[in-house]
Amino acid sequence: MGFDPRQWSSGAQSRSHERVTSNVAALLAENDALRREVFQLRRQLERLRAQPGSRRSTGESDQRSTTDGESKVTAQQVVRWGETLSRQSNWSALRLQGLDDLVDRLNRQSFHPDLTLQQRLDRLNDGLGHDLFAAFTGGRSKKRSAVLAAYALYGVRASEWLEEDPRRVVADLLQRMEQRRANRRTRSDRRTTDRDQGGRQIDQRKLAALKVLGLSADATVESIKQSHRRLVKRHHPDMGGSVEAFRRVNEAYQCLMSS
Repeated sequence: MGFDPRQWSSGAQSRSHERVTSNVAALLAENDALRREVFQLRRQLERLRAQPGSRRSTGESDQRSTTDGESKVTAQQVVRWGETLSRQSNWSALRLQGLDDLVDRLNRQSFHPDLTLQQRLDRLNDGLGHDLFAAFTGGRSKKRSAVLAAYALYGVRASEWLEEDPRRVVADLLQRMEQRRANRRTRSDRRTTDRDQGGRQIDQRKLAALKVLGLSADATVESIKQSHRRLVKRHHPDMGGSVEAFRRVNEAYQCLMSS
């Protein structure tokens, strides 16, 4: 008997064909199994969605895409910030009621004065206001109000300031509160002076305020309002502007409108 290469080649090809056929059949079977599994999972999902309360749960999940461990602000952060602020040198000069008043005043001066602080922060960064207020535990306290005042002042950048420069945070809050008291005294003194002088002389403070707003001495009330709106948009801290420039613009406006 001799060796016939044609017979060997034919046998090898046959075995190779059998292996390929077997592999294809296995893949098809696996694909069918996966298809059935996907179908079953879809049916389970549809049943869950049809259950009462599932729509609300899904909506809440979409609104709060993070778990407690992934919140934008945690209770531990709030406690740590409050403790850090309380160790700063000027902390004792801050007053609880003054901080609460500052939060209200800064919120009224924002782009959305009709919103609460929580709503305003949520609009700036979805979920930030919700997580911030959810992180507070216990009742009203000076530390809690100081953290809220920081968010009212710095907006979405508050956590950076609280982490990196708490001394500056306390200083800025105290400065805002002292300016408020000084403005009240200034307005009272100015009214007394104006009555004594009969309103014949233009107050130097008014001229300085007009200069801040880029207006002349004969500016109308409407032009003062228009200039104020334009400048607060440009310098608002929530939009990345300068805190100091924003303060000067608001003080100038208050000075002119109270005179």
